[in-house]
Amino acid sequence: MDSSFSSSGNRSSSDGDFAFAFNDSNFSDRVLRIEVMAGLSENKSDGDGCNSIADWARNRKRRREDIKKENDVTWCCEEQILNCGQPDSEDGVAYENQDEEPVAMIEESPSGDEAAQGNESSWSMDCCTVLRIRTIHISSPILAAKSPFFYKLFSNGMRESEQRHVTLRINVSEEAALMELLNFMYSNTLTTTTAPALLDVLMAADKFEVASCMRYCSRLLRNLPMTPESALLYLELPSSVLMAEAVQPLTDAAKQYLAARYKDITKFQDEVLNLPLAGIEAVLSSDDLQVASEDAVYDFVLKWARAQYPKLEERREILGSRLLRLIRFPHMTCRKLKKVLSCNDFDHEIASKVVLEALFFKAEAPHRQRSLAAEESTAVSRRFIERAYKYRPVKVVEFELPRQQCVVYLDLKREECLNLFPSGRVYSQAFHLGGQGFFLSAHCNMDQQSSFHCFGLFLGMQEKGSVSFAVDYEFAARSKPTEEYVSKYKGNYTFTGGKAVGYRNLFAIPWTAFVAEDSLYFINGILHLRAELTIKH
Repeated sequence: MDSSFSSSGNRSSSDGDFAFAFNDSNFSDRVLRIEVMAGLSENKSDGDGCNSIADWARNRKRRREDIKKENDVTWCCEEQILNCGQPDSEDGVAYENQDEEPVAMIEESPSGDEAAQGNESSWSMDCCTVLRIRTIHISSPILAAKSPFFYKLFSNGMRESEQRHVTLRINVSEEAALMELLNFMYSNTLTTTTAPALLDVLMAADKFEVASCMRYCSRLLRNLPMTPESALLYLELPSSVLMAEAVQPLTDAAKQYLAARYKDITKFQDEVLNLPLAGIEAVLSSDDLQVASEDAVYDFVLKWARAQYPKLEERREILGSRLLRLIRFPHMTCRKLKKVLSCNDFDHEIASKVVLEALFFKAEAPHRQRSLAAEESTAVSRRFIERAYKYRPVKVVEFELPRQQCVVYLDLKREECLNLFPSGRVYSQAFHLGGQGFFLSAHCNMDQQSSFHCFGLFLGMQEKGSVSFAVDYEFAARSKPTEEYVSKYKGNYTFTGGKAVGYRNLFAIPWTAFVAEDSLYFINGILHLRAELTIKH
């Protein structure tokens, strides 16, 4: 082809533009005879008359339910088609799709002008009716180059002697999309731009194996404004479409949209609880999920599963096969892990396995934990990677003798500390001593004289009420150059429920010096804090 015919602008690829040859007998070696069938209660495509993605989804759901109801009629129709002289599946290739298989056959060319006459449109069978016949001049090399379906069709059962008629039998709901698809195979562009119509073409492109058109539709859909309805629809397309590499960017964009929209699942709890499985998987896969802790993720997954799958066996199956891998058990508290083992919603063997794995991870040295997380950074499963928890994970070492004591380690990234300015705070996960729940909180606040911002660290007790609890405590932090823990503040306090105690300026320096690049307290970008608590007797 002359370079003037190369694709440009919004065309799908660098393939030649053969739009001039579409349905032109001068540039064609075959005649495609399209038999449009009445199609089991279907009178229009999914996208026909649709103003939105939601309309398309409703049409498609209703149409699939009709097909399911009349499934016996479908088989009756297909059997009669096969008995009407159609080739076996080796000759008339049938490519699986979600509704029905495309039926194609190679015929001898009729004599005279019969090929172009419309009297065939009166042809009918007992179960299926041909509404109309469309005749199009085609170039078999162009179609075969774009579609394995057409390549196999043209290369099976063809005799050298004379030109053939190629008959393709489709449902009326596919007619508009197929015409768009055929035009695309010549021109590398589409005339339709609405999401419902593009989805129809995408389905047709999948059925007839035109990967370049699937990529093109995927790109156009990706560039349209995303909504929760459209994102979920893209994730619930038929499996043959979802497995296609061409559609992967679209499904990735849909997952990212849902993860970003629902990253604060407590804010949208009712909405998220009503998401289908594909949607909840997209949300739970995100590292940026804003939750109090992984314990909260676990509780939420159970709540969703119990609402969506009231039958225990179904719920166990979904949890075990689809959702358990999305819960990051290594970052759950030991108290919650203990509850996992006794939870009836999980298969006991699977529950034991994930809890054991979590405990082994917790026992690893910090550098080994970071290594395991780094190994999973590009993997589908991200169970060792921390999310953006509102309550930061802690490590706790407990002692019973000679006195009840615990040592708590809290690490904060430089970015987390910078985000505290000017008046933010971040909380640790709860830890326990003597049966009471405690937590640490790091603050950016003003010093005692309110002259400058500084870093503060506080210790609080969870339980509210009249409980009184006397504790000795000490705050320490790793410091350069030794990188050892250096004590910063000691004290004792008798807690009552809901109270907190601490130091407003832990390092006795202004905030600017604390977060400076040459700060003594950030080691490889991490602030290492330690709190020791001892029960007073």
